[in-house]
Amino acid sequence: MSDIFCKIINGEISSAKIYEDEDVLAILDLSQATKGHTLVLSKKHFDNLLEIDDYDYLKVMSTAKELAKAIVKTFNAKGVNILNNCGEAAGQTIMHFHVHIIPRYEDDDLKIDFVDHQGKFDLNKLKEEIIKNIEK
Repeated sequence: MSDIFCKIINGEISSAKIYEDEDVLAILDLSQATKGHTLVLSKKHFDNLLEIDDYDYLKVMSTAKELAKAIVKTFNAKGVNILNNCGEAAGQTIMHFHVHIIPRYEDDDLKIDFVDHQGKFDLNKLKEEIIKNIEK
């Protein structure tokens, strides 16, 4: 697989690296949705959250947590979104597992909204359907 993140990880494309170890690479996102917007990538290729193994997932997430603390402190952010898009329908555009760290500021004009469908679904029925498919 040779997506843009694999090329960055392999040194074929330059990036603004802020962290790297044997398993994880963190770079500033070109889009900078807000100041300090960072991507944390698994160095091993996995298409998305549903495919990544637990070891690499935990490495990415623990790195994201530590970097989020540093980014919030550095830029005096008022909060942070840790975001993963999994699959095209969810907005994933690069099929390589990664997590966004998006620092939040007062009046940053970034909107992440959820539609309220309260009452539209039977929660007990949904719960039972999900439980049937949980792998043990």
